[in-house]
Amino acid sequence: MFRKDHFHKGLWSQGGACSFLRHEVDQPPLKIVEGVHECGVCGQFQHVPHLKPGHVLSCARCGETLARRRRTSAIAGPLVFCLSSLALYIVLLVSPLMTLNIFGRENMVSLMSGPVELARQGFGTISILVALASIVMPGVVLVCMALILYGASREVMPMWVRPLLTWYEKLRPWSMIEVYVIGVIVAYTKLVDLALVTLQPGVYLLGGLMVMMAAMDSAFDADMIWKHRSVTKRKGLGLYRAEGRRMPPEKHMLSCHACGLTFVARGPVDNDEDMGDCPRCGQILRRRKRNSFQAALCFLVAAFIFYIPANLLPVMAFIKMGHGHPSTIISGVIQLWEAGLYFLALLVLFASITVPVLKVFLLALMIGCEHRGRASEASLKRLTGLYKVVVFIGRWSMIDVFMISILAAVVRFGFMASVTAELGVVFFAMVVVLTIFAADLYDPRRMWDAAGYNQEVLVPSAQDEGGGVTELQDMEPEKA
Repeated sequence: MFRKDHFHKGLWSQGGACSFLRHEVDQPPLKIVEGVHECGVCGQFQHVPHLKPGHVLSCARCGETLARRRRTSAIAGPLVFCLSSLALYIVLLVSPLMTLNIFGRENMVSLMSGPVELARQGFGTISILVALASIVMPGVVLVCMALILYGASREVMPMWVRPLLTWYEKLRPWSMIEVYVIGVIVAYTKLVDLALVTLQPGVYLLGGLMVMMAAMDSAFDADMIWKHRSVTKRKGLGLYRAEGRRMPPEKHMLSCHACGLTFVARGPVDNDEDMGDCPRCGQILRRRKRNSFQAALCFLVAAFIFYIPANLLPVMAFIKMGHGHPSTIISGVIQLWEAGLYFLALLVLFASITVPVLKVFLLALMIGCEHRGRASEASLKRLTGLYKVVVFIGRWSMIDVFMISILAAVVRFGFMASVTAELGVVFFAMVVVLTIFAADLYDPRRMWDAAGYNQEVLVPSAQDEGGGVTELQDMEPEKA
């Protein structure tokens, strides 16, 4: 049975015979606040003016980008790049990436070869992870984008667009084509000394797909798509026009984590309180991510535990003419350095050794700051900036996992030469996944809350106590 706390609840909130929507009596009375946006990393609510194409709006407190208007068309721009990416992706699925020739014997590797070979060697979990990140998720996000743009191009945006847009925002980081490209480059540098390596058309298609998807993301403006979607009318939902009026107290306000729509309640809102369903995207409304402190801490501790065997155990074994030895992550970096590939050696060292340690340390620092409950605004600004860095670099540690999948797939010559994955790659992949989850589940706004920010509450005046009404209780009755 689906619980309403599941993220995919929005898929079942479209009305009809199999709807799990709560009745109007379960929906707390809220007012939509026009022209106000909440910063997603520090929690400050700010007035958002009308932005012209090419303009960027940043948070006045922490510098986070609140809104950006692209110069390209909201639909046509990303649609061109999306269709181009889909064409490249389809051809890439059936195109080889490279060919390895050892004394006349050839092996060819494609995008699907790595997961297949890992599964054959008994690493089914890693096989699924590599297949999801390099094959499945890129296709899923491209199809989602095409459907979103098609729905947004219609005069009335269909209801099914809202769960797709919500899913797209969550699944896009798991499409790791750009990380896979670096994995291919590192694998190529390790193979050139072993045998004759010939790059096939798939490598160029892969590079083109990376560029097209990056351009698609740059041209896509999710905020403009959400504004095209009208809200669902319901009892108790009204409108609060903030223009020309004082900003409501921060403790009374909240925003949707999926579409960014801002609301104000008549009373203070607890951080984990369920405030009903968002009338625009259908997701559950809460002031903060639920149990973010506990969830992030659990994933962080698990990642730290797995990090130790990930570095001590070998991640792969290279055998040539019946002789060879297992290789750890750090020994692979040393081999690249000794081969004169200093840039790649530093890149792998940073992505596979430094980044996991950095993520664990910085997230632990943020969790400790929230637990302590004391920090200056300057310290919070620095931690907020570091949180954005942690989120950005989280995926790049997958370089070694992708490289091993490629080497295991192409170097299969039995006694002459072979590469096999080892147990260490399982622990290392778990570290990457767990730290990504920890960063995603953590809510940096709670650091600011714990330090005393975002806690303004409406104080009733003498008139209110004498039977009058407060400004928030007397909000306009206009329908949203």
